[in-house]
Amino acid sequence: MGETLILTGNQTAALAAKLCRVQVVAAYPITPQSRIPEILSEYVERGELQAEFVRVESEHSAMGVCISASMVGARVFTATAANGLAYMHEQLHWAAGARLPIVMPVTNRGLGAPWTILNDMQDTISQRDTGWMQCYCMTNQEILDQIILAYRVAEQLMVPIMVCFDGFRLSHTMMPVTFPSQEEVDAFLPPYRLSYQLSPEVPVNMNPVVMTDPLPGPDGALCPSYMGFRRRLQEALEAAPTVIAEAGRDFQQAFGRSYEDPLYRYCSEDARFLFVTMGSLASEASEAADILRDQGTAVGVIGVRTFRPFPANALAQAAAEADGLIVLEKAISYGYEGALATELKGALFNHNGHRPFVYNYILGLGGKDVKPSDLLQAAEHTMQGFKQGKRQEHPLWIGSGV
Repeated sequence: MGETLILTGNQTAALAAKLCRVQVVAAYPITPQSRIPEILSEYVERGELQAEFVRVESEHSAMGVCISASMVGARVFTATAANGLAYMHEQLHWAAGARLPIVMPVTNRGLGAPWTILNDMQDTISQRDTGWMQCYCMTNQEILDQIILAYRVAEQLMVPIMVCFDGFRLSHTMMPVTFPSQEEVDAFLPPYRLSYQLSPEVPVNMNPVVMTDPLPGPDGALCPSYMGFRRRLQEALEAAPTVIAEAGRDFQQAFGRSYEDPLYRYCSEDARFLFVTMGSLASEASEAADILRDQGTAVGVIGVRTFRPFPANALAQAAAEADGLIVLEKAISYGYEGALATELKGALFNHNGHRPFVYNYILGLGGKDVKPSDLLQAAEHTMQGFKQGKRQEHPLWIGSGV
């Protein structure tokens, strides 16, 4: 059996990689994730992790190493943040298009310019259309659990996954983390096996130039066109919710914690108003919901654990009885609103039923503290808008100052 330790989020991510027996680690430092490869290098140096530790010259190269090693059958790992993730952008498309089960923690950090080393989610939200799955962690325990789950899901679907968690707020904050034994993880996560054979006698052509129409291969069978490859990736992501739910149920049986539901729910069943958010903000929103309930208003929280694939049906059903949704985001799609609000509205539009008011709030960018008073302000503004029948035209910025 495992044990409980007090760990930072970065320590937790490194321990999770070790428990998953990663075989190749591509290491490049960027605040606030630098401690993750440092810890992994210590594991390798002490012989506690049998892995190739590759020191690269950039984040672009880090993903290149992961792509190459994954193609030949290794379980791979890297981590990054902010502008480092942006520098990987081309390679992110390549990893997803090549259908490689890479798992990459991202310690969410604001993008430059101007420079900040502190937290928001603009980095990963801006990469949501690269074909990677994305999950967001509320606690350090979820970091450990989601990395283990990510390898199980990624290797079944052959789609890469980002495990996202708030820089500093989780990466450097110490929390109790209960981790399983190596034997328990081995039973849950078998070794990664390629679906094809690598042999000089059986050559494999990986990621060739493809045409607009299917063409026959050496054996005469038609090979997919470019659109065919894209459609297959989309179909894999559409199938992902079922795979994630099944893995979440198995995880509960193995370790006692369930991730079958793509949503964190707190006092949501009877709530007239719901905070909807991601990451550690769900914890702060839960405290604000308690305050509002003490004041006599039924408020709950929905935390989105899985952002890609987007849990549209689950969100629409969770909001079916609410009057208003208070959508809190640490990122914005410039020129419109937060991406979570936009996609939530799309889910509600396609849902045959009640459509609550949706109010969007941008806060916490660049590490700006989010206070309980900020969330109470957002809730009050939403409730007043509902009473007046006033729909929101633009997102409201909280705490932005001048």
